[in-house]
Amino acid sequence: MSKIIIDEKKINEFLTRGVEAIYPTTDALRKKLMSSKRLRVYQGFDPTGPYLHVGHAIGIRALRILQELGHEIIFLVGDYTAKIGDPDKDLTRAILPDEIIKKNMAGWKKQAGQLIDFEGENPVRFEHNYQWLSKLKLDDLIKLMSRMTVPQILARDLFKKRIKENKDLYLHELIYPLMQGYDSVAIKADMEIGGADQTFNMLVGRDLVKNYLNKEKFVRTNKMMDAPDGITMSKTKGNGINLGDSAEDMYGKAMSYPDSAILIGLELLTDISMDVIKKIEESLKNKENPMLYKKIMAFEIVKTIKGVKDAQKAQKYFESAVQKKEIPDEITNYKLSIINWKLIDLLVKIKLATSNNEARRLIEQGGMKIDGVVIKDINKTIKITKNGILAQRGKRQFVRVVLE
Repeated sequence: MSKIIIDEKKINEFLTRGVEAIYPTTDALRKKLMSSKRLRVYQGFDPTGPYLHVGHAIGIRALRILQELGHEIIFLVGDYTAKIGDPDKDLTRAILPDEIIKKNMAGWKKQAGQLIDFEGENPVRFEHNYQWLSKLKLDDLIKLMSRMTVPQILARDLFKKRIKENKDLYLHELIYPLMQGYDSVAIKADMEIGGADQTFNMLVGRDLVKNYLNKEKFVRTNKMMDAPDGITMSKTKGNGINLGDSAEDMYGKAMSYPDSAILIGLELLTDISMDVIKKIEESLKNKENPMLYKKIMAFEIVKTIKGVKDAQKAQKYFESAVQKKEIPDEITNYKLSIINWKLIDLLVKIKLATSNNEARRLIEQGGMKIDGVVIKDINKTIKITKNGILAQRGKRQFVRVVLE
């Protein structure tokens, strides 16, 4: 068992930085963390898409602080709750088949491992809620459902929104908060961490822990950060800075944020001190050029996830490919034996798109160039010449394709 470290500075950082709210109170949790008791703490992630993103990194970084202090940390994959998916405000999610869920979570341990340690003296446990939720019998489910009333469940804002707009709301969606809440019971959790959008579900878990285990469960909700497109980051939409992105893509996506996101990005996703961030805030108020501080934010985000060398390389790539509009010296090369390619198939083959649908959208939106020429014809055939071709997605991604 790992030794508990009482580090007041780190504890204060955990209790304040990036925090939306703490239940029952910040003082109660501070007292617990200042004791010698080892806490069991977790955050859950439903594999509804293949990438964790920097929105998840906010919670994972908080878990890392507690890991360093010696507490027991669980990275929980919601491979059973993902079948339903946390209900959406507007539409009912399709029930995901097992093979898609398995495919989505395949790279998660590697992605999360950039921020927390699954090995060492106090390794993070990598768990799946399929372990216990798949074993619940009808009697267990009835008992679980008896712990909450219909008005309590319908108090969730997104359920109220659906009802108000006369949109369908299915029974399986109503039990999602109970299923997620039961994770806390099965784990015997002392604390759960999650985004502020998960407050309702985490507090259901808190009530269930009191009910089943007769003990307190602390909840820390994290501040949220939108994607560069201004919409909440989503695994399903894939619109965020993904932990599986290259350093160059991470940097470029960070630079595409509006200036208004600089301060929150620095607070939630970097290790720059809050004192320095306050000085940057003053500089921005005094109308200093925000580009300098956005580049600091982008660099520090990449540094936090990928390391300083990759951050330096990504910044150099951005400055040459985007700011100076040069073709970078180091670009990915592909050798192919087939001469003629449908553009859609080629983009997927050289990994400038993850699917035919994504490739089609990119082409139709004018996001693809071949040898510097924008191609908007989704049926375009591309001929790979002896000298090769240069494929470009957006401003930052280049791939040279040559014949074998």
